[in-house]
Amino acid sequence: MRGTSRIPRSLLGALVGVTALLTTGTLAAPAGAAPAPAPDPGARSVTAAAQERARDFWTPQRMRDAAPLDLLDGQGARGSTPAKGAKATVAPTAPAAATDVGIQAFPNGGSQWTGGGAVVSTAGRVFFTYQGRTASCSGNAVTSANKSTVITAGHCVKMDGAWHTNWVFVPGYHDGQAPHGRWTASKTLATPQWTASEDINYDVGAAVVAPLGGRLLTDVVGGQGLAFNTGYNLRMYSFGFPAAAPYDGEKFIYCSGNTNRDFLLSNDHGMTCNMTGGSSGGPWFTQFNESTGTGLLSSVNSFKYNFFPNRMYGPYFGADAQNLYQAAQSS
Repeated sequence: MRGTSRIPRSLLGALVGVTALLTTGTLAAPAGAAPAPAPDPGARSVTAAAQERARDFWTPQRMRDAAPLDLLDGQGARGSTPAKGAKATVAPTAPAAATDVGIQAFPNGGSQWTGGGAVVSTAGRVFFTYQGRTASCSGNAVTSANKSTVITAGHCVKMDGAWHTNWVFVPGYHDGQAPHGRWTASKTLATPQWTASEDINYDVGAAVVAPLGGRLLTDVVGGQGLAFNTGYNLRMYSFGFPAAAPYDGEKFIYCSGNTNRDFLLSNDHGMTCNMTGGSSGGPWFTQFNESTGTGLLSSVNSFKYNFFPNRMYGPYFGADAQNLYQAAQSS
């Protein structure tokens, strides 16, 4: 891994340099920002005209060329402990036709997902403009009241104090193609702690996507379930589209293993995983069923320590992550 990018104040550490193509520059203000404070400081609304521009902007070539956004570096990270609440789960919304998959390796430190199942449709790449450059992360569609909610990392919607623009979700992405369409964000959100100070313990983001062709997102691709306040030391599967070496963003990669709580500087889950930049925001599942590709989204790819390059960390889904989900699905 090489290079660094501009340092968020709250992290007090370098960003992992897997995206040297993203050079430091002047941050763009959120498109359409009003002079008065927005009613919800943890969200950014996107006009219909901006949504149309974003959908047109992301051509197959631009998607292939998008630089992966950095995985954050947790070195020096400090923040409050995520608030706990009652355990809560939301069931997956099964797609119309879930493909059976073969048994995959467990544990697994990072290889291509060779099966099918619902996850190949609900997960996808996230594309946006960051500091004037095209960039990518990962995300996943979830069961929601509005049938239009995507969960990702906080730094995949807002970073260094500015909301990303031209934000789209491409479920089932491969080779510059969007088999289920390019879904533009009508609203992007993050936990209040991430919005205010980019606290790494709360690196959770969400997007509400606009209908496409008169249809809603999870009616097309299905939605994964969610779990909140379920504790640590869990058996998990993580997925994403890493795009920094040795990956290129064109393969759907997974890791799996028994997780444990970070014993260093955060309150995150930790898992052995060699995914790189571009995988940020990809889902972590508990109770994942390999035969159907469904599970309960319980964290997302967030950061690595420079001195532990083969270990990924993801935020604990406590009360604030649950509140974010509720705000997104009710939008």
